[in-house]
Amino acid sequence: MKIFVYNYREFDEAEYFQKFAKEYGVELGICTDAPTLENAHLAEGYEYVSIITSRIDADLMKRFHELGVKMISTRTIGYDHVDLDAARKYGIHVSNVSYSPECVADYTVMLMLMSIRKMKRIMQRAEINDFSLPGIQGREMPNFTVGVLGTGKIGRSVIRDLSGFGCRIYAYDKYENESVKEHAQYADLDTIFRECDMITLHMPLGEENFHLLDENAFAKMKDGVVIINTARGGLIDTKALISALESGKVGAAGLDVIEDEFGMYYYDLKSDMLSKRDLYILRGFPNVVVTPHMAFYTDQAVSDMVKHSIESCMFRAEGKEDPWEVL
Repeated sequence: MKIFVYNYREFDEAEYFQKFAKEYGVELGICTDAPTLENAHLAEGYEYVSIITSRIDADLMKRFHELGVKMISTRTIGYDHVDLDAARKYGIHVSNVSYSPECVADYTVMLMLMSIRKMKRIMQRAEINDFSLPGIQGREMPNFTVGVLGTGKIGRSVIRDLSGFGCRIYAYDKYENESVKEHAQYADLDTIFRECDMITLHMPLGEENFHLLDENAFAKMKDGVVIINTARGGLIDTKALISALESGKVGAAGLDVIEDEFGMYYYDLKSDMLSKRDLYILRGFPNVVVTPHMAFYTDQAVSDMVKHSIESCMFRAEGKEDPWEVL
């Protein structure tokens, strides 16, 4: 079979694409750029397309349909960058991938520790040989009650890791998982907002939870609450978060994702003017760590993402059940 790969990265994905393409007997078409209306024609003759977090809107979906594309596989867990309504309209199947949850779980705990130990300010001071103590006194994890929103594979891994710190843990999910109950207590959102000193997000983004943490949600939280997001930026109303930081309602935040990040991350834009005012504001706070959607980025995860994208396309082509099918 043939798969056309957009966003093909020579420096990390190439070895895995070549390895698994050879192993599975797959012919690859390659484009290092994100898919656009201008380069969509490259996928002509390919029924299967693999992408990463690039926006696939209705116009691009229509163009792929015209070119004979039958399936789009995103090499990511999240798929909110793909217009599913358009895919449904044009009869294009969509799938995502899974990868080891440990990469994001590890990163989440790192952001937690950096946030409560004021590591951003410590590192900034150390750069200019300011070794003074005022303003950088931290807190200890066992003294935190943590709310984990979303108990899929990543959320469960975070809960397991947090249990080793001796935290009290609450969990929220529409679908409860029995293994979670070994270390955490399921509760509703209001209880978590009221009781927790730290809240970490591990949900996919959809219409039902867009801006889950908004002005009303922050108002219900403890003063000085710590917010961690390694899931999707749209789960948080950024302007409400900025206001909560300014008022002290939010005491610290560790953010690996922000709203409207598509087309920005994974490119060298150091000489560009970015129309991302909220990002500049967030980065200006001494108690906010913002990283460029890197929680997933490990060798194991990249291998898993490439392998599963290829396998998903193969399952569809062979008429087999696809564990990563979205649409």
